[in-house]
Order: sequence, then structure tokens, then C-alpha cells
Amino acid sequence: MGIIILENIKIYANHGCLDEEARIGSDYLIDLEVEGDFTKASESDELVDALDYVQLNQIVKEEVGQRSKLLEHVAHRILERIGNELIAAKWAKVKLSKLNPPIGGHVEKVSVVMEKKYE
Repeated sequence: MGIIILENIKIYANHGCLDEEARIGSDYLIDLEVEGDFTKASESDELVDALDYVQLNQIVKEEVGQRSKLLEHVAHRILERIGNELIAAKWAKVKLSKLNPPIGGHVEKVSVVMEKKYE
């Protein structure tokens, strides 16, 4: 088993419950960890046998690009797509952070962390 990690994926999107957040948007940082069996890929040296980080990044970009009110909803969609599209994935964890959230004070970021085990 092994873990592939994508760190600090930066995406501009329009999530939030406030109308202003939908109009103005914000920057988001995403960290993603996906566990899978690396045995075949490490022996074959073929992408088809690996957890493809390009595909993982594409899933993150597409799901973060789709507006939601809650960060939890976005994180859930990311985890669901990984489980549906990458059969080699056994477990995944996503950390989704909104930079400079509009919460009435200086807060660098607010984050949600969710994980899912795949059968």
C-alpha cells in the first residue's frame, strides 16, 4: 500500500451561504491524500496501474469549481468521485480551506477535513 498526496492545490471559486460570496468569490487551498496498492505500478512502471495524480487533480478542480453553500458538500463530492472513478483507491482524505473567510475578523483560513474508506 502507498499514499499519493497532492498539496496546496489553489483554486478560485464562489462557495458560501452569502450572496456576496457567490458574486465575489475567494481562493481555496486543497490537500488530498489517497491510499492504494502501489505494487503493480511499482513493478510495471505503467500509468494505467497507478493512482493518476493528474486525474485526481482534475476531480478536485471540477468539484471545487461547482458552487456550493458549504465546504462539507464540496469535500463530500470530491471523495465520492474518487471512489467512483478510481477503483484502485482504498481510502481518501481531503482538506478544503477557504482563505480569508468573511467572518468578521482576521482569520487566515477556515478548513474542513473529511475522509472516506472505499470497499
